[in-house]
Amino acid sequence: MTQSHLRLTRRQFAGLGAAAALTGGAVYGGWWYNVTARNGTETLTPPQAHDRAQAGTLLLVDIRRPDEWALTGVGQGAHPLDMRRDDFTAALSNLLQGNPDRPVALICARGVRSRFMVRKMQQAGFHTVLDVPEGMLGSGAGPGWIKRGLPVTQL
Repeated sequence: MTQSHLRLTRRQFAGLGAAAALTGGAVYGGWWYNVTARNGTETLTPPQAHDRAQAGTLLLVDIRRPDEWALTGVGQGAHPLDMRRDDFTAALSNLLQGNPDRPVALICARGVRSRFMVRKMQQAGFHTVLDVPEGMLGSGAGPGWIKRGLPVTQL
């Protein structure tokens, strides 16, 4: 094969760039909306999490950032606890009053961060950690807390 066969025209190069941008955008969009999220045996829908938090049978923790809480409010009955805190595990243990067997559910915006933190908390010794994969804003698992019309508390 000659060297001229390996060269791309400007149009071909631009086409490859556009295809890469579209693919990257689709991958990022899918991650952002958490299209793979599903409700399952270790997850709760927002209404289930709300009901259990109100009944006192579950500690609901909103792990988003303070600026996110300010934009949407925090689900009624949820405790705001920024997952970026260096002492997140200790702070969660404090909320659970030192009882790692007490059920806790984590909620974020779209279920990406909560899914990650559920695994991390299970590895840290918390026994019953559940995910709310729809999050506050909705995901592939469902419409989310806000679109379901569940009550929020403004901070």
